[in-house]
Amino acid sequence: MTKPRVIVIGAGASGLLAAGQAAQRGASTLLLEKMDRPGRKLRITGKGRCNLTNVAPLPDFIAHFGANGRFLRQPFSRFFTDDLVAFFDDLGVHSVTERGGRVFPASEHAQDVVDGLVRWTRSQKVDLQTQSPVARLVVEGGRVAGVKVSETARRNAGRIYRASRVVIATGGASYPGTGSTGDGYRLAKAVGHSIVPIRPALVPLETDGETAARLQGLSLRNVTVQLWVDDRKEAEGFGEMLFTHFGLSGPIVLSLSKHAVDALRAGRRVTAVTDLKPALDERNLDGRLLRDIDAHGKQHFRSLLKGLLPRKLIPVCANLTSIPLSKPCHQITGKERARLRAWLKDFRLQVTGHRPLAEAIVTAGGVDTREVDPYTMASRLVDGLYFAGEVLDVDADTGGYSLQAAFSTGWVAGRAAAE
Repeated sequence: MTKPRVIVIGAGASGLLAAGQAAQRGASTLLLEKMDRPGRKLRITGKGRCNLTNVAPLPDFIAHFGANGRFLRQPFSRFFTDDLVAFFDDLGVHSVTERGGRVFPASEHAQDVVDGLVRWTRSQKVDLQTQSPVARLVVEGGRVAGVKVSETARRNAGRIYRASRVVIATGGASYPGTGSTGDGYRLAKAVGHSIVPIRPALVPLETDGETAARLQGLSLRNVTVQLWVDDRKEAEGFGEMLFTHFGLSGPIVLSLSKHAVDALRAGRRVTAVTDLKPALDERNLDGRLLRDIDAHGKQHFRSLLKGLLPRKLIPVCANLTSIPLSKPCHQITGKERARLRAWLKDFRLQVTGHRPLAEAIVTAGGVDTREVDPYTMASRLVDGLYFAGEVLDVDADTGGYSLQAAFSTGWVAGRAAAE
């Protein structure tokens, strides 16, 4: 028997896993990458540290993907967190588990992850061709027959590669400078696949007014942020947030952002509500304020706030509560104390927009998972076609979940394509 020919399009996280697995299973495997080197986006994930996965139990893990998470139950059942950690250990890329169950390479360098994967694919005899963007799939009689490289490619321009199996692992449309420019959506749509509208996920939010700009650079830890859509609480997160010149960012905000993006697209009103003192309920917070007011006596309100808030927040608090910073604490009225208490538990910013898709960490939307077999990642429409990674309509919040999905779907797709 001749070896089956497998072509993998895209040398990112899912593509490298798919190509290596296909070759390991005995397939003659060609990996085509549009950029000048593989793993460009992988090198910058996790702020250059590469959050590989998360040790959360499977039900919790899947819940981070929302409604489409159930599609991943099958690939996760075949290649999950422990398997991934062991796989990288074998490659000499050891890992550590940090706060929130996040798993990182022990070296804290994403480059080591990329280098380990590339060495592994080469050891499996994968033929990696860079600077070779794919223009279209070659389909004959409802079956994949190969791919055609773009006429403008720096290498292999216009060349047609024949293959009986093709894996699309081109990523999403975020961080286009790394090569993720939505090519997979175009390739899939051209052969009949439905594309769920793409939009940014894990993206900073823009807010109304000058408040966020005044707080630019301020990071708040251990706060709760609620996202309200119209007059209903849509989602909530606890942890760290960051103020920017345009609005809000940081882990909590990024995790909540998809809800905001979808609501804004629907023309609904979105508000970010921050509880600056989530460890204290209204009664205990009021008791704390009464004690502080009594302790500060004739000292100015500014002095009291220094024990409650970061320096940058103090003038914003005074402005939004209408309590002069120079007011002696013993003159603060009951109504003013109530306003302060309410603001500390309910600091509101109107969300007016979001940063562009190019600045999103992850792309929401993509190839409709109803048209893909979760057991093999095979297309239900075109024989011999497979999908892996962010090109699929699955996305999660921060914590290593999306990258595990890329590795798992790539592992399954590569093995299935070889078989």
